[in-house]
Amino acid sequence: MIVEPQFEKFDSLALDGGETLRDLTVAYESYGKLDADKRNAILILHAFSGDAHAAGIDHDGKPGWWANMIGPGKAFDTERYFVFCANVLGGCRGTTGPASTNPETGKPYGSSFPVITIGDMVRLQKMLVDRLGIRKLLAVTGGSMGGFQALQWAVDYPGMVEACIPVATTARHSAQQIAFNEVGRQAIVADPNFHGGDFYDKEPPARGLAVARMVGHITYMSDESMREKFGRRLRDKANFGFDFDIDFEVESYLRYRGSQFVGRFDANSYLYITKAMDYFDLTAGKTSLAAALEPAQSKFLVISFTSDWLYPSYQSQEIVNALRSRNHDVTYVELSSNYGHDAFLVDVGEQTEIVRSFLARCYREAVPA
Repeated sequence: MIVEPQFEKFDSLALDGGETLRDLTVAYESYGKLDADKRNAILILHAFSGDAHAAGIDHDGKPGWWANMIGPGKAFDTERYFVFCANVLGGCRGTTGPASTNPETGKPYGSSFPVITIGDMVRLQKMLVDRLGIRKLLAVTGGSMGGFQALQWAVDYPGMVEACIPVATTARHSAQQIAFNEVGRQAIVADPNFHGGDFYDKEPPARGLAVARMVGHITYMSDESMREKFGRRLRDKANFGFDFDIDFEVESYLRYRGSQFVGRFDANSYLYITKAMDYFDLTAGKTSLAAALEPAQSKFLVISFTSDWLYPSYQSQEIVNALRSRNHDVTYVELSSNYGHDAFLVDVGEQTEIVRSFLARCYREAVPA
């Protein structure tokens, strides 16, 4: 079944940085139906390069990025739950971002787009949830940056979130995680076509964005998965070329992923969203992570993967330990996988069973028989 994108418009949004965005649009998709009492809603929160197309098939025949987890009989069972996903603020797939038209100038925002935070993204999502008439979410969930948003939801709107499922994520970026993002940003900024972010009437900084994606994609895989997928195999040749053309299969793959990314993502969105990820820190202004999470009222299911070196398990365990120190209802599972950070997207067998069981308990306890 083809899924149609939906759009909601809002007058304004006050940002953490002190500025106000006006005339905003939010793009989202939904799957399943709301119960009469609107108690079966699950908000899916996408990762950095994701968008609202989380499940089903779009008009180009492309499946949603979490289609193996969302649908009839799947982890997020659309025969039982109303599941929806919105493109984040600052994105480039229908929600207001740097490429959108600035109502004050009639031109794309470009470099004039204000700095945004994960908190800003969540506040805009809250406006969407209110617009849909949903008073309480059965669950908020997402992997990677989606986990940031899920945690922010649980802290900012504790009375609205029955269950929180952060997957392969962290409560704040480490120096290494910030460093990888900065390399990607510098690749874009160094592209001669960047023009300070005001490139929408010119040739875009495609080379810089492609390199940024190549760097990022390396962090999504594990050493073992890259070894199994590519090894040291040569591409379409028996011997090395002894030049700077493509020799190895892994080189070809990274260049392909980089060029593919350029066709669907905006360079400025890359800069703004990765910066929002780096700014994210649940402990900011708090004495500890436990203190930051104390207001949450959700039941938590925290999932990590053994081979994820971008968001290693110790970061999920920090969240779990902080929750347990305040006697929160929390379940933690570390799943064995060779796929690295991408495991939450592709290695869904055990993940499905765990999520399905957890959601069933939360729904049973939240909705009177």
